[in-house]
Amino acid sequence: MDERIQRTMDNLRLNRMKPYFVENREELYDVIRGLIKEDKLITAGGSMSLKDSGVTELLMNEFGEVYLDRSKGKDKEEVDEIMRKAFVSDTFFASSNAITENGELYNVDGNGNRVSAMIYGPKQVIIVAGVNKIVKDLAEAKERVEKTAAPKNTVRLSCDTPCAKTGECMHCHSPARICCSYVTLAH
Repeated sequence: MDERIQRTMDNLRLNRMKPYFVENREELYDVIRGLIKEDKLITAGGSMSLKDSGVTELLMNEFGEVYLDRSKGKDKEEVDEIMRKAFVSDTFFASSNAITENGELYNVDGNGNRVSAMIYGPKQVIIVAGVNKIVKDLAEAKERVEKTAAPKNTVRLSCDTPCAKTGECMHCHSPARICCSYVTLAH
């Protein structure tokens, strides 16, 4: 493990978070299985990291009886109800837009459901994030959101926003924007 990852993990611990470093998917899945083995309700925020890492599939396949997948909601009301259940879940899964070397999680959210559940409600929150999310400080975290995370998400979600067209945050006030709640988690 390189020094940057170790420094980040040390600072996450100082900020009362418990980091794990894994080399591959199987190690990731083993950590997750160990953390959620007794859960009665599992929920998740929207996350490409969860999907790309296979965590969403793991949850559906191995914990389907207790995992509520909001993408399975039949209509907006059912999706909203699943998102609200995050606050009473045993475990809430999400990713972070950026993680600073100072051990801070920086997130920007459209609805606020993901960031609010990261702050309070679930018995435990598991953040799945690759080393690509590690940045030096909050300034780089903001830059990562504005130049990478948010524009890609607006394209993926077919949002009619300036950043979906330009590939960079334009600090818009579009009704379709996904950058509404800015939250930094640190102690």
